Amino acid sequence: MASKHSLVLLVIISSFLNGSLAGNLNQDFDITWGDGRGKILNNGERLTLSLDKASGSGFQSKNEYLFGKIDMQLKLVPGNSAGTVTAYYLSSQGPTHDEIDFEFLGNLSGDPYTLHTNVFSQGKGNREQQFHLWFDPTADFHTYSILWNPQQIIFSVDETPIRVFKNAEDIGVSYPKNQPMKIYSSLWNADDWATRGGVVKTDWSHAPFTASYRNFNAQACVWTSGKSSCSNDSRNSQTTSNAWLNEELDSTRQQRLKWAQENYMIYNYCSDAKRFPQGFPPECSLNSSV
Repeated sequence: MASKHSLVLLVIISSFLNGSLAGNLNQDFDITWGDGRGKILNNGERLTLSLDKASGSGFQSKNEYLFGKIDMQLKLVPGNSAGTVTAYYLSSQGPTHDEIDFEFLGNLSGDPYTLHTNVFSQGKGNREQQFHLWFDPTADFHTYSILWNPQQIIFSVDETPIRVFKNAEDIGVSYPKNQPMKIYSSLWNADDWATRGGVVKTDWSHAPFTASYRNFNAQACVWTSGKSSCSNDSRNSQTTSNAWLNEELDSTRQQRLKWAQENYMIYNYCSDAKRFPQGFPPECSLNSSV
């Protein structure tokens, strides 16, 4: 019996060392705006954000992170969600902020959601890639993940990578690696641009619009008082708990990335010649479709 208790204790300790235990959103997030439209429910197992004509709502993480493997399950606004945006992202603060974005652009009933991704470094963004999804993201929860390490950023949906943004500092492109970031999410009205470039407006007769969140997990370097929870030794080691710091796509996941981009990517700034008549941004040479 003692050995069994020891094993359970070891599993619990290991979970804390590897990041936040999934399940209690009260421990990890604060509702930051919305006058009660954001709620943490079921003893922290679930979080909801709502939008009506008066206001949207949002939350942010209690912790700041400098590199991490961040997972969250989302169920998006169902039905006619045209004009709404559910944003889920990492960001630092200030005019030269870094940011890693998932944004879900609402739709008319029956049309697909648009998943919009972007990467900012030192205040510079304009690195958009957009996708449709291979499932209905309003029917059930799906896992949206950001792996952010010193080598690259990998966006994944249900463990299928859809986008990779590689560190291209050696060719003069800044990379988010020095500014700790919090996790943010918001549900808000953007019918001036979100759906078909603003042609389709929000139908408030369907309000309130609600998105749901659960099963947050972070294997990450927590930034506290100017220091990282990941020591230099752990950053360079290959132990199981911090293997994500050196993680790259294996051949199987590279094939999944190729499948997602060939079948579901609907916009890639690195192939928009009209937007970049003088030549594509330099990072496109490393981040083109595989």
